[in-house]
Parts: sequence; structure tokens; C-alpha cells
Amino acid sequence: MKKWYVLYTKPNAEYQVANVLRQQQVEVFLPEVTTANTQGEKKKRPFFPTYLFVRVDLEDAPLSTFRWTPGLRNPVRFDGQPATVPSKIIAFIQQRLADINGNGGFPSHSFQAGDTVKITDGPFEGMIGIFDDSTSPAERVRVLLTILGNVNRASIPVNALEKISTPASPTEAMPQTRKRPRRTRGRGRRISKK
Repeated sequence: MKKWYVLYTKPNAEYQVANVLRQQQVEVFLPEVTTANTQGEKKKRPFFPTYLFVRVDLEDAPLSTFRWTPGLRNPVRFDGQPATVPSKIIAFIQQRLADINGNGGFPSHSFQAGDTVKITDGPFEGMIGIFDDSTSPAERVRVLLTILGNVNRASIPVNALEKISTPASPTEAMPQTRKRPRRTRGRGRRISKK
């Protein structure tokens, strides 16, 4: 009986592995999502980087037959058994990706690391932060926020941010970390306090 299994690939080798397996007449599902870069160019990329799904009958084609596929690391296993994925989950992923791609893919943004941003929606609404980085996929981004005096990373939907030119006050900007006072002169020689 054919079931869906998960394969783990080398970084950026998902398409290579999928093409090789398709040439071997293996049913492959490589979830893709449309993304746009800062220039607005749209392209498809893997939704789950380094993972893809294959539907095979292990009696006809054991997963060990894929071992030497270029770019493939190994099948995903739990307790030594190949990880199976129910067909309902595969159908859900396909439907969800069709919805996302039908709406133009993930939203693009022009934020760059270090930009001062204001959060416009969600539990952190109204807070000022520093744009840190995009997460993968690009629907969410990381923002550095000062919460209770500490700098924390928060994952925020990109459409809940707006860029602001300067922080409203110095306390809303990224705080400078305080240096601990030196305790030695080097080589273990203590600094005496007079």
C-alpha cells in the first residue's frame, strides 16, 4: 500500500532530489510558495526547506533504494521507522499553499536589518522595535523589542509593521547594553578599589 513519507535533503537540493525521483517514476510532492524579493520579482521556493514528500509502497520500493540519490541526506525516521504522513495532511498542505499562492504568495517587504518599526496589530500593538530579520517563509519577520528592560526577539506578521523614520524617544530605540566594569588588568591581576 502506498503511503507518504518525508525525505530530508541537503540545503538547496530539494529540486535536484525531486527531479531525480520523478525520473525514477516516484510520486513526489515538493510544497512550494510564491515569494517576492525587494525588487518585486516573484519566484517559487520550497515551503519546507530541505524537506519533500514521496508516495511509495515500501514493499515495491524500500526507502533504502533512495539512499544514493544525489542531494538526499536520508528519510526522516522516528524510533527507527520511516515517518509517514497521512494523506489528509498532504491534502491540507496542498490546499493551504493553493490559497496562499492564489493570493499572490507571501507579502513582500522592504524592511532592512536595523530599521525602526512600529507594530500596528496584535499583542505588541503600538510598540517600537528594531527590524532584525525575515524568517522563512517571509510571512513573518523577527523584530527586537525592549520588554521589561531586556531586548527580546519577537516573530511578527510582516503586514503588522510600519517603518518609522526615527524613534519617538530614546527609550524606544534599541537600548545599549551596559558593559560590566573591568575586574582585572589582564592575566588575572585584580583592579584594586581605592
